[in-house]
Formats: sequence, C-alpha cells, structure tokens
Amino acid sequence: MVRVMSILAKLKGCTVFVGCGFAAKYLLGGGNFSVPLQWMLGLRRLGVDAVWLELLPATDDSASDARHIRVFQERLEQHGLGGNYCLLHHRRPGEEQELDCMEAHGLSKEELEKRLAGPNILLNLSYSIHPPFLQRFERRVFCDLDPGEISYWMARIEMGQSFHDVLWTICLNLNAPDCTAAPAVMPRHTFYPIVDTELFVPSPRPARPRFTTVTQWYWGKYMEVNGQYPELSKQAAFGQYMTLPSRVPEAQMEIAVNLNPDDPERERIRGFGWNLVHPHEIAPGPAEYRAYIAGSLAEFTPVKQADALWRTGWFSDRAAAYLASGRPEITEDTTASRYLPEDSGVLIVSNLEEAVDAVQRVLKDWDHLSKCARQTAVECFDSARNLERILASVV
Repeated sequence: MVRVMSILAKLKGCTVFVGCGFAAKYLLGGGNFSVPLQWMLGLRRLGVDAVWLELLPATDDSASDARHIRVFQERLEQHGLGGNYCLLHHRRPGEEQELDCMEAHGLSKEELEKRLAGPNILLNLSYSIHPPFLQRFERRVFCDLDPGEISYWMARIEMGQSFHDVLWTICLNLNAPDCTAAPAVMPRHTFYPIVDTELFVPSPRPARPRFTTVTQWYWGKYMEVNGQYPELSKQAAFGQYMTLPSRVPEAQMEIAVNLNPDDPERERIRGFGWNLVHPHEIAPGPAEYRAYIAGSLAEFTPVKQADALWRTGWFSDRAAAYLASGRPEITEDTTASRYLPEDSGVLIVSNLEEAVDAVQRVLKDWDHLSKCARQTAVECFDSARNLERILASVV
C-alpha cells in the first residue's frame, strides 16, 4: 500500500495513455476488446488518470467506419469509461500516424493536445503507436502482448522500439538462459498477462462439462525457430490432440474458431467429435466473451510451436481470464509454469495421453482446481498488481 501511494503521488497531474490500435477495428472481437479494457479498469482501480487512446485506420467504407466508432463508444459507456477515451480516426486510408491527419472522437483534439503538453506516460500496447506520433509522448513504455511477428522482427531490426524508455513483455522466461528466442535490441522486463479480477469473477460450476477455447485456426506466416521454419498455426498445434473427444466422451470439447462455412476443415474437425462455434457469434462483445468463459468448465488449448520451442514463458491473456473466472487451464508449457504457484489450476500437457488425464482430472476435481485457478489469477495476473510494477519503472 505504501508503494502504491508513492507511485500515485508521483503520477499526480500525469495522464496515462493506453495506446491501442486493434480494438475498434474488430467489430465482433469481444476477447480482443477485453484486452485494453482490462488495462483501463486496472488503472482506474489504482486511481490513475487514464485515457484509452485508440487509433482506427480509415477504410473506403465511411459508413462502416462510423459503425465501428459507434460500437467502440457504446462498449466504453457500458464499462463506465465514456469520458476516458480519445479515438483518432484517419481521414483517408493509408495515412501516416500524424495527429493533423486524424479526427478525434471522445476527447477533443484540443484536450488531447493539452494532455500531451503536460506530464504523460504512454503504455504502447503491441506497438500500436508509431513515430512520428509516438514522439509526442513524454515517457513511452512498449508493452509486448504477443511474442509474434512484431517481437520477432524487433529482435532483429529497428522498428521503433528504441523510441521507448522501457520495454515490457508477457514472455515470462525471456531473460532466462534457456530461452532460445533471439535477444531483443533493448532489455525487456517481464510481466504477467493482465486480467482484471473485478471484471472476470468466479461463478458456479456450469451444468455442461464443456472444455472450450477461442482461437484463430490458420496463421499463414513463418518465422525462424532454432534454425527451422515450423508450422505455427493452431491447426498444427491441435494436430496430436484431434482424437481427444473420443478418448474422453464424458467431456464436451469445443473450439470457437473463425472458419468459413465452406471450409472443409469444419467437417474434418467435427469428424473427430469436436463441437465448432464461431467467435463472432458466441463472443461478439466483451460481455458475451465473459459469459462464454463462465459457461465453460475449463479451457483446453495447445500453444503455437514457436512459443514452446523458444521457451519464452508466454502465457495468454485469455488463459488468465479463464483462471480469474475460476476455470482451470489445460495447455502446453512454454516454461510459463515455473512462474506459477505449485497448485495453480493450470495443468500442463505435452501429448494426447497427458491431455486425456488432465481432462479427467478436471472432471473429478473441479472444485479444488477452480479455487486454485482463481487464487493464481489474483496473486499473479491481477491488472492493478501488474500495472503498478509497469508504472513504477517510469516514475
């Protein structure tokens, strides 16, 4: 408490911007929107003057752009953040991140300019804010939320990371000797993926024994991993687990995945006994996303091969949301398990037989695992707890 009061004293009169460029443009991405939402709610819990700074690129469909802006505003209002945002919309497609090229919604451009002229900190989520606009902020914190393409290239070339004062990543094992990912250009601190434990809360055991996940099935890009170029899609990651439904028929295995109606993968996956639903239908907004997790018994999901091979210690924000909801997590290890409590509610698997055992354990011991999951979320992943550490690095 003393440390929090000290940080708050240093932040008096300071605006903390949560810079984001991936929420408003995904109209039906409830999980996607929930990520920066939880940063804002955590900052509010800390008593920080925070502004959600959202960048929305223009498209050729102005009516669609207007709808995206309206939905974004409605969702913020639903969470009590209607007065705490500035959405900057490009006037024309393909323009640079120049303030003069964008129109402001929420905070006026004059109010934004005033806050930029005073003490301020930018929490730049997934490198959403680029130069030259990036250089308008007094203190700049790069927050790596996914060790994917951006982090891969930032470890090799200058992409703007050196314009930041400090870099943070959710890859918990990135600084350990056994992590084989390419060294970053700048040192990075590590933090747990953020979940707001007052937004995601436990609920009773659901009637249906559904093991779920929300994911992208295809990932068409390749990255060098320890001298090789492995398939990095969830399609490949699920490969060895496809017969899991038939091995544990008392469980209901479900994947929320964005496959087109005519994609032959749909019938192939269903042929193994998996239930398929579409993320846009079951989790179009943050409230529906929370409800989908609450209606699940646990999450089952393997990880992309790069995270396991690199031993980065990556752990998803979605998994943290399951834990905060009192839902156990079954997943593969990226070395993240060494940073979790011994009885964490997270069950690590590496093959089909271990997955069968883990699903059966959840079915038999759900009450205990649910309590452990929630406790782990509060102790490790809580938004206010992690944001306090991040802010302390620049005040």
